Parts: sequence; structure tokens; C-alpha cells
Amino acid sequence: MTLLSISGVHTFYGRIEALRGVDLEIRPGEIVTLIGANGAGKSTLLMTVCGHPRAAKGSIRFDGGDITRLPTHAIIRRGIAHAPEGRRIFPRMTVLENLQMGATTGAPQQFDDDLARVFVIFPILQQRKDQRGGTLSGGEQQMLAIGRALMARPRLLLLDEPSLGLAPLVVKQIFSVIREINERQSMTVFLVEQNAYHALKLAHRGYVMVNGRITLHGTGAELLANSDVRAAYLEGGQ
Repeated sequence: MTLLSISGVHTFYGRIEALRGVDLEIRPGEIVTLIGANGAGKSTLLMTVCGHPRAAKGSIRFDGGDITRLPTHAIIRRGIAHAPEGRRIFPRMTVLENLQMGATTGAPQQFDDDLARVFVIFPILQQRKDQRGGTLSGGEQQMLAIGRALMARPRLLLLDEPSLGLAPLVVKQIFSVIREINERQSMTVFLVEQNAYHALKLAHRGYVMVNGRITLHGTGAELLANSDVRAAYLEGGQ
């Protein structure tokens, strides 16, 4: 069974072709990672799944239904949540208000349970719940971005560069949380990440993107052992 199926997807920014016939699939309960250099098209693929920008060619299917032409709000309501690159929290809103924004597609009667679940995963957010998002540390803002996405009760969580700009100890904590969410909540995760080593160690399967095309795929372990991947993304295998 496939939860997300991307077939032959092309995406353009004006005349610039950012995605060039991408094929990718994610099964329920998996962590799948997409690695590649800056500008390879990784973030564009996540945004295309969410309908902005729109795929010019090809198809995107989620849980058996075609979402290629759906508006973004309809895609989110189907059970996809996106924690974008750079966090993009609401800096003037409190932590609690940010989490409320994430819950706008959910049932009001589930809010308290969902909030409690996020606070169990990220206890620091409970301590900071009345603090403005813009005053949080980078790591706390990333936790808030993930927590906000989880408030939507997604079936598929899209994470774009969650380790970007964070200290090594915080990076380790974030990846530990991703594993915990996957294992305890059976959350399916599609992870875009430049930290290839951590991402591939975490993932069940992975894909490599070069210039808008998928060039390699396999299990996380297979890609970690691949000499080309090690040379290009793992600092010569170190």
C-alpha cells in the first residue's frame, strides 16, 4: 500500500524547470528522506505536494486520491501537514497561539488532547506557552514548527530542513523526536534534510535528488554505504 505517490512530476518557476519528472513513493508508517545539494529541488517537491507551486505535469496521489489539482487548503484537510524550511512560525504570536493556528483544520473537541500530546513531546513548549514565538531559541522555534504541524493530526508529516542552523546537541534532540513520533504515533514522515548522515540513519528509505531529478533510491543503510553518496554528501565518507 502506498500513502503518497508522485509520478512524473514537473514543476516550473516561470520558464525555469525545478522538478524534472520526479517519481517517488511513501508507504504508511515509513520515514522517507530526500537528500541533495542546495538548489536541487527538494523544498520545491514538498511545496508541490502541498499545491504551491502547482505541478505542471505528472500526478500526485495521496491515500489513493488524486490531489494534483486540489487547492492547498483541501490538500491539508486530507491529512498532510508541512513544517517548512526556516520554521516560519508567527513571531508576534505566543507559543499557544501558534499551536492554535496549527489546529484550525482539526475538530475543536480534540484540541485539548492534541495540545497535551504536543506538550508531552516538547515539554519546553508548555513552559513557554505564553511567550512570543519570536523570542524563542532556534531549536525551540523548530520544535514549535513541528508541534504546530502535529496539531493538525496529519497522516503525513512533511519536514523541510529541521536541523538547519541548529547546534549539534539540538539537532540530535530533533532527530530523536522525529523517531519517537514515527514509532509511538505511527506517523508517516517525509523528511528533506541536508544533514545526510543523520537523515539516512533515521530513515527507512531514502532518495537522492540532483538538479530536479531523482538519481538514486534505496534503504537508508544502502544509501549510507553507497560510495557516490558518501563522496558527495558525507564529507568523503567521514
